[in-house]
Amino acid sequence: MSDHLTVVKHPLVQHKLTLMRRRETSTSEFRQLLREISQLLAYEITSELPLTNRTIETPLTEMEAPVLAGKKLALVSILRAGNGLLDGVLDLVPSARVGFVGLYRDEETLQPVQYYCKLPDALRDRLVIAVDPMLATGNSSVAAVDLIKDAGAKNIRFMCLLAAPEGIARMKEAHPDVQIVTAAVDEKLSDVGYIVPGLGDAGDRMFGTK
Repeated sequence: MSDHLTVVKHPLVQHKLTLMRRRETSTSEFRQLLREISQLLAYEITSELPLTNRTIETPLTEMEAPVLAGKKLALVSILRAGNGLLDGVLDLVPSARVGFVGLYRDEETLQPVQYYCKLPDALRDRLVIAVDPMLATGNSSVAAVDLIKDAGAKNIRFMCLLAAPEGIARMKEAHPDVQIVTAAVDEKLSDVGYIVPGLGDAGDRMFGTK
């Protein structure tokens, strides 16, 4: 753990990640596990949200009770695989604003190509959590955070399922102020930019495509 990188070692996170890595895990199982693990990662990433007190009535008496302070979260899904993490976080924080950044990777250059961007208003006043299952080369993640910062965000976290050392280094170089929260840091990237040992293409496994 560092100011830039947090690896969530919770036993449930690690167990579910192992199930997701298995070749024989079905599309439906993979999708459900991704939703479940995203909730556990979100628990870590939201652990320091500011609180304030509000007067409420319980069945027995009046009391001052803690509630989230300020504007609620903004979640930004990096399409398409980011939606698998997004759904789980929304289960926990249904009031969060949601944005989408569409990027695909050029398979020859491994550079991101943008095809869509729609972000909520007032990002300057919100904690923004960008979600994408894989932090591989880091090129798409850096491009997405560039767009989020251009929209005014100042407080950004990046949540992913797996990260490669190369992607972590790329993000740290480009955005040292953005903390990465992940379930595991794998060994390396393959020659074609996939995380090894990894779990394959998260989007293909989640949607059943090739």
